[in-house]
Amino acid sequence: MKLALKDMESLATTVRQEILEMLLEAKSGHCAGPLGAVEIYTSLYFSGILKYDPQRPNWEDRDRVIVSQGHYAPLIYAILAHAGYFPLRKLRTLRKLESQLQGHPYRLSLPGIETSSGPVGEGLSQAVGMALGAKLDNKKYQVYCLMGDGEQDCGNTWEAVMTANKYSLDNLTAIIDRNNIQIDGFTEKVMPLEPLKEKYESFGWKALEVDGHNIPEIIKALNASRSIFVKPVVIIAHTIPGKGVDFMQWEYEWHGKAPSSKEAEEALRQLRSLEGKIDSELD
Repeated sequence: MKLALKDMESLATTVRQEILEMLLEAKSGHCAGPLGAVEIYTSLYFSGILKYDPQRPNWEDRDRVIVSQGHYAPLIYAILAHAGYFPLRKLRTLRKLESQLQGHPYRLSLPGIETSSGPVGEGLSQAVGMALGAKLDNKKYQVYCLMGDGEQDCGNTWEAVMTANKYSLDNLTAIIDRNNIQIDGFTEKVMPLEPLKEKYESFGWKALEVDGHNIPEIIKALNASRSIFVKPVVIIAHTIPGKGVDFMQWEYEWHGKAPSSKEAEEALRQLRSLEGKIDSELD
């Protein structure tokens, strides 16, 4: 599905509201990361770059999207619903007993989910396996792995990085949400990651850096990633955790908690105000 830029920007604001509404209904879940990464997911699914068909979720030639950051579940569910994989009304069932929309994605319960996820650091290894399988089977699909920056602490992430380089997996693109927070604090205090771009380059990857809230910039990097040969590609997208809600932005405490009714009301007020501002700018 391909949307115009103004429609993607409008959708991003809508998805942020839906994330908060879902978390309020569930009374648990993660706020900061999902709110911050909306433009990344919107650009991937609605720019026309990603090959997928909601009517044929297991289409053999589809591009694969591996969500390594399973705690971003509210975001990927909202994106999949808008992409047509299931009705929007299901979003309100997040984390409910026997719901298809569990707190972390489960591959067998929902179309559009390629792998079950939750424990961080596993997604890139899964993506490497899929990309290598595509090479061996002479398939042309692309594999995208959406990652958090906190999971760059995990040793198995770097084993996967080395393996991707060994097999020249140019059909693999990793996208890191570089929001600088994790559950215990700021990444550079918990386990310093910088210089992250140079680390990936030293492991043989092509590394690109973008403003993770600039949709044209993200799309440009996604297009570039498909035309880089011999090397796997990583896009490091710099984002603001809790984007759009002033009392959540840059506050790592919001990594893993849901808003109260009062907090959600204020957050939604801010997002609706922002939505009106965006609409007036686009007119």
